[in-house]
Order: sequence, then structure tokens, then C-alpha cells
Amino acid sequence: MSVSEVSVFFDTQVRMPNGLQWFENELFVMDQLTDDVFVLDEQGKIKRVISTETENGSGITYGGGFLWTACNGTASARPFRPQDDHVSKVRKINPETGSTVDYFPTPDGGGIHGLEWDDGNIWLTAFNPKALILVDGSTYEVINKFPCDLNVLHGLALDGEGIWCSDRAEKIVVKYDKTTGEEIDRLDLPHDGPDPHGLSIKDGVLWYSDADFPAAEGMRGYPEIGVINR
Repeated sequence: MSVSEVSVFFDTQVRMPNGLQWFENELFVMDQLTDDVFVLDEQGKIKRVISTETENGSGITYGGGFLWTACNGTASARPFRPQDDHVSKVRKINPETGSTVDYFPTPDGGGIHGLEWDDGNIWLTAFNPKALILVDGSTYEVINKFPCDLNVLHGLALDGEGIWCSDRAEKIVVKYDKTTGEEIDRLDLPHDGPDPHGLSIKDGVLWYSDADFPAAEGMRGYPEIGVINR
């Protein structure tokens, strides 16, 4: 088994970077600790912070002029806030103000980790049963769905006719044909390497984030944003 090494170009100032999304030359990072979105430049410096109504933030994507954030149920890394309802959903957010424009519940009624914009539609991870689901970005109706047998489905990154999905627990990243669900490629990360939470692709380079949360045996004890050498 070959192992894909990782490279880190900057120290992250985001404490729990659970989701990643490159948009143009900015990296949008979903911080699970604060449920704010940190916007970084290409050197990893914070340009601005967007406060949101996200609860237990996980995945993030950008499309149609809006931010979309995955609310994975009850907040687990911060105190409760008045707007928290502890229900898993996807929020459509004004990227300038951070206000919620719209939202929709997860298709299976369960938790959610990864999100990825795909030409007017949105991919998301599902757990009841484990699957990748594509929903219409306007009506939120399910367009496509295929089973995914990973342990802990997490980050998503579109790559041509395929889509990458990370497994945080097993430290692997798998590419699927986005039409058939057939596995195309698989990357194994180092045993002592990062837990791949968020994923995003920029200029053909696959980026990951390790949120360093929730605490579990074998964790390294610090967050990280880097690239996977493939």
C-alpha cells in the first residue's frame, strides 16, 4: 500500500478548521469552535471573519453567490446560543453579512459533514444510510444518490467527473464517479498524519483540514491545513 504524504505551507490560526472551500483566491474555513467562517488569503493570513448562525459547523461550500454551511446538529464545541435549535440542516448565507438567507433540512434527517457546490447543485454527506447525495441548489430536491461505505464520511471536493470524500477516522480520501458512485481512486494518509475533515481543490491541488476535534485516542493535539501530495 502506497501512502500519500502531506505538506503544510502555513500555520493555521483557526482553532477547529472543520470545512474548507477555495473560492477564487480566498480560502473559506468553517471553524467548529466558534461557528464563524474565517476567510484566509493564499499565505494563510486572516482577511476577515464572518459570524454566522451555524450550529456545530462542519462542511462549507460557495456557490450561486452564497456561502452554504453544514449544521451538524447540537453544538459540541461551544456554549449554546439563542438561535440554536440542534437540528441538522444546510444554511444558505449572505457572504457579506453572515445572515441566513434560507436553509433546508438534511434529506435523511440525520447528521451532515461535507458540502460541495456542483454547477447549481449541492453534494452532501449522509449517514442514514451512509451515502453521497446531490440536491438541487434551488429546490433542495434530491437529484442523485449513491451509497458510500466509508467509516466517517467527511469532506468533499469536486474533481472533474469525480468527487473526493474523506474518511476522518480511517485517514483515507476516496474519489468516486459522481454519476455511478464507482470508486475511481483512493489515497491513504500517513498513520501518524492528519485526520482529514475538510477538503477543497485549487488549481488541481487537493487541500485538507484537520479540526483536532472531537478528542480521541491517537489525535495529534493541534489543528492543521495542508495539501495531499498525489
